[in-house]
Amino acid sequence: MQYRDDRKQASPRSKVQEKPSEPNVSKRKKKKNYNKMDKTRTRLLITACGFCALYGAVTFKLTFATILMPLAPQKQQIGPQVPAIPKSDPKGVMSGDFSLPQIKRASIIDRNGQILAISLPVAQVYANPLEIIDAADVTRKLKEILPKLDMNVTYQRLSSKKQFVYLARDISPQQEVAINNLGIPGLYFEAGERRRYPLGRLASHILGSVDIDDHGIAGVEKFFDQRLMETRHPLRLSLDTHVQTVVQEEVEAAKNKFQAEAACGIVMDVHTGEIIAMISLPDYDANQFNRAPPDSRFNRATTGMYEPGSTFKLQNVAMALELGVVHIWDRFATAPIRVGRFTIKDLKTDHFPPYLSLPEVMAYSSNPASAHIALDVGGEKQRAWMARMGFFARVPIELPESGRPIVPSVKNWGISTVMTVAFGHGIAESPLAIVRGTAATVNGGILLKPTLLSLQDISNSDPSQDPQDANDPTPKPQAQGERVLSEKTSALLRRILRLDVAKGTGKNAEVPGYFVGGKTGTSEKVSKTGGYLKHVNVSAFTAVFPMNDPKYAVYVMLDSPKPTKETHGWTTAGWNAAPTVSKIIGRIGPILNLFPNTKDAATIDAQLAIPLRPPVPRGFRALGPGNDPGDPRLNRPQQQSKEKAKKKSTVKATATR
Repeated sequence: MQYRDDRKQASPRSKVQEKPSEPNVSKRKKKKNYNKMDKTRTRLLITACGFCALYGAVTFKLTFATILMPLAPQKQQIGPQVPAIPKSDPKGVMSGDFSLPQIKRASIIDRNGQILAISLPVAQVYANPLEIIDAADVTRKLKEILPKLDMNVTYQRLSSKKQFVYLARDISPQQEVAINNLGIPGLYFEAGERRRYPLGRLASHILGSVDIDDHGIAGVEKFFDQRLMETRHPLRLSLDTHVQTVVQEEVEAAKNKFQAEAACGIVMDVHTGEIIAMISLPDYDANQFNRAPPDSRFNRATTGMYEPGSTFKLQNVAMALELGVVHIWDRFATAPIRVGRFTIKDLKTDHFPPYLSLPEVMAYSSNPASAHIALDVGGEKQRAWMARMGFFARVPIELPESGRPIVPSVKNWGISTVMTVAFGHGIAESPLAIVRGTAATVNGGILLKPTLLSLQDISNSDPSQDPQDANDPTPKPQAQGERVLSEKTSALLRRILRLDVAKGTGKNAEVPGYFVGGKTGTSEKVSKTGGYLKHVNVSAFTAVFPMNDPKYAVYVMLDSPKPTKETHGWTTAGWNAAPTVSKIIGRIGPILNLFPNTKDAATIDAQLAIPLRPPVPRGFRALGPGNDPGDPRLNRPQQQSKEKAKKKSTVKATATR
């Protein structure tokens, strides 16, 4: 039987199928690898195209945003690196938009943005003596950087056993860096700030000062202390530094020329009560407040009390006209009035007729005639009027240094007080009180509240043009006042005040084209013992301009001026205070955007004119000779008869008992 081995006898084809040849396997593998590479290349190509599309889009976006249509950068993005582009700022409202992030106390600026007070960053140097290795060497090195350092005191402090001692205060950033570069262990710094007043003496009495802890101790620094510490936005005052400079220069020149002991000057807006300028001399550098003598720190404009003299005759006439007691055509006696051991009279050189009309009383400034006007009104109505005008209280203003007036008590308000107060004696008021009262007589009869805050209407301004006020959280104050006179009386008083400058004692205050109106005032100075000093005067002039459309009140006071050749030996206000006011108005008018109108001067003067002796209308009997209820000489027989009748009734009553 033949054996068959299927494995060995297999056909060649079957052998090929069972065991492929080596070349075929490699081909299949290569083909498979090629497929994989193709897929990888495709994926890479797709990925590359995706990245190209993505980067293309980014490139297009960048090109569009930076070249084709670039976007303007926001202010907060470039503010720290790029300074702001200057803009037109005619009012200067942007100049005060300055604050440092590390400063706590806000700046103070004037109405135009001029910086009046600003805090600058400083550092305090202190040490831990227990960490100091060589006290003498440290003292020597600190002395090279801080020239004003007291070496003996510093060495003693560094040699002590304490853990904390101050070495120097208020050093500059440069000095801080220099000390830090010494690398001395035990020396440390404390951040702080120092108040600076760039304009020195200018407005020093208004600004005041701060203590070592940066808290206000005088002036607006004290009055607005909380506001300045809580709100970093600058505090805008009503002052105009340009006007303030003019007033200071002219009043100081007058003080030196007439060798006065002291002086003050005020400019106020008669419609808003804003104080545009206020100076008191002698003054001081606000940066040296602690070194200034008390007399220099004394604010004569708000704290000083002076007998107003004849400037108070304006209030006397305003009172009588408003109450309807007198009219402009009434006449009043100028003969001396004997009161006890005193006599009310005019100067020996005043040769007045026996009777003066009301305009003449103001123009010529007669004391006895003014006394008669007050007697016609009466003491009770006089006190009520003065209280209504604010002469019995402190003037409300944003200054701690606002004094209380000196007025007689009710029980001492007798007939002599009624007469002397009529021409500004027997009572003491601050200059600001006189300015306030003067403004009320010409602005239509509104008694204003004076303010040192700017009342500029900037609430509706463009924030881009006025960034500081747009972001200011402080409420904008408004003008405050109450009516005390009628429009009719105020208009009449404007004409009377203009007459005093045109034809009266205030001629030297005239400024062509500004139609100045005002009133002189000269009073004898009160001595420290209480009596009057003969031939020592306080001269003052209160003015308003222009009288055809009142805008500003100007006041100048000279304490104890001396006579000169130009004044012909006189020390009265018409010779020293009045010409000073004239110089001030001539200079500040253009600054306040008021220019002289000489073209229409004749027409305006004709509109303001009032006769010195107005005619008496039909149906009226003018006060005058034989008809003056306030004349003590006419009332004396009646008073004597009343006293006799009173004595008889007393005797009868006693006999009945």
